[in-house]
Amino acid sequence: MDEDSHCTAAGSAPSWLTGRVCQSRLHTTEPALWDREHQVFYAPRMSLEWEQTIVDALDPESLGRWWGDALGWVVVNEDPEEFEIRPSAERLPGLLFGRVSDPKLHKNRLHLDFRPDDRDAEVERLLALGAKHADVGQGEQSWVVLADPEGNEFCVLGSRTTAS
Repeated sequence: MDEDSHCTAAGSAPSWLTGRVCQSRLHTTEPALWDREHQVFYAPRMSLEWEQTIVDALDPESLGRWWGDALGWVVVNEDPEEFEIRPSAERLPGLLFGRVSDPKLHKNRLHLDFRPDDRDAEVERLLALGAKHADVGQGEQSWVVLADPEGNEFCVLGSRTTAS
């Protein structure tokens, strides 16, 4: 199949592109852009949606409910092996808590940062829910490092707004 047999005029292509919109030769149904001058296909951007973040947990249901309370999120899957919460039933991304048999031993390589309206009030609320202060070597900072009931660290940042 030659290039012209699967290409049409580039109509909505960027002005710098001197070619045609072509059926992609990649594993996607989206068209690629063929640049005749440079004899190259420009692949379409792949469509990715952040579905969820997975959190290893000794007790997925208990930890998932804790995070649901902490964030004010809803439960969308109550499976005790893969408990999932989201901001609302239709809204992504979610947090999915999956069962593991070994406890957390080291600092997380990925953690969540939260920016409340009032850092100190939010820290007190999270501590009352069962969070603990955590030391990951941060020293004196404008944010507070806490850990959830299974020891997963997260940060509570200061407000974006500053006093005038």
